[in-house]
Amino acid sequence: MDSKAFQAAINFVLSQEGGYVNDPRDPGGETNFGISKRTYPNVDIKNLTRNKAEKIYYEDYWLKLGCGELPAPVATITFGSAVNCGRGRAAKWLQKALRQLGKDITVDGDVGPWTLHAANEADCTDLCLLLVRERILHYTKLGRRQPQYLRGWLNRVAELLKLVTTIN
Repeated sequence: MDSKAFQAAINFVLSQEGGYVNDPRDPGGETNFGISKRTYPNVDIKNLTRNKAEKIYYEDYWLKLGCGELPAPVATITFGSAVNCGRGRAAKWLQKALRQLGKDITVDGDVGPWTLHAANEADCTDLCLLLVRERILHYTKLGRRQPQYLRGWLNRVAELLKLVTTIN
């Protein structure tokens, strides 16, 4: 868990996710550090520590998406998208973006060696912009049903863009 890229990504995500929330309007339900009771029913969400949240994110998101093998800006966007929108969706967005860049990748939600290779061969800036585009389109669609969150989601994307432009 000592990778520079993971630390930058987790610090960003946790600055956006905040602490304990149990908003009845939020379909995610009870969350802490962005980790939901719905996804982790056996975790004491209310008393979840930052260290435990980081461990969950590292093992269940960072490693499972192969983020440590992606270019750092792509890893940060993919990781943040997985945390906020789901791992499968984030993986498919990565694959879809790679296909849009002409890579022969199957959009199956499984980030394997071919996806990782294609991501490392792709133009990083173009790939990042396509990934951010997918996230904005997703939030815009969700915003029709949950308009109270749209501004926050779009602000998060703006902050993400600022962050990834500083990552090498």
